[in-house]
Formats: sequence, structure tokens, C-alpha cells
Amino acid sequence: MTGTPPMISVDHDSPTPPYEQIRAQVTAAAASGSMPVGTRLPTVRGLAVDLGVAPGTVAKAYTELERAGTIETRGRKGTFIAASGDDHRERAAEAAAEYVRAAASYGIDPRESVRLVEAAVAAHHPGSR
Repeated sequence: MTGTPPMISVDHDSPTPPYEQIRAQVTAAAASGSMPVGTRLPTVRGLAVDLGVAPGTVAKAYTELERAGTIETRGRKGTFIAASGDDHRERAAEAAAEYVRAAASYGIDPRESVRLVEAAVAAHHPGSR
């Protein structure tokens, strides 16, 4: 093992592609603070070995995470959780608040609003339940 953070794993039997599992787990860990800003991530090769996936799989996840601003690569120093991840969480919270206001203005019951969000999450992240 090369030091895979305990919250990163791959379910090889899942219908969700391994790169998406990695991406989603790192995103969630950054958002929850279990991987705070500045946390160093394993190298692409190291994580690939630990998870039993191809290096290209990890590289694809890291590329998407970097594009989203969740992680940043600092050359030979490594890959880290980026500060912009906090900004993304704040913007998501603002969007959620706007959704709640809109649903209420349409007369949608709060429990139904939650069900609509859960359905949207399930549609966007198949296999996350």
C-alpha cells in the first residue's frame, strides 16, 4: 500500500465506473472536510496500485477533479485538495437555498421537495445508493 486515504475505495462490482467512484469520493471528502484543504493525495500510480485499477482510471478522475477545482496539482510536489472546493460547496448551498425558495413558491410540500432532490441525485449519480 502507498497510503490510500481510507475513504477512497473502488467497488469493482458496481455499475458505476471506477473513475467516477474515485471522483465522487474525493469530492465528498473535500466537501465534508474529512479531506481538508491542503490534504495531499496519492500519486496516480500509487492510488491505481492500491485500488487495483489502471493508472489511466485514476488520471481521468484526477483530471475531472482538477477541472472542477476540487484538487490542484503542484508539479513534482504532488496533488492536493484545493481551496476552491470550499467555494464550490458554498455555491451548492446557495443553489440549494434557491431551490427551496422556488419549490415553496410553487406550493410544493417540503417532503416532496426532498424527494425531488433525491431523484435528481440518483439520476445524476447512478449506483450511489
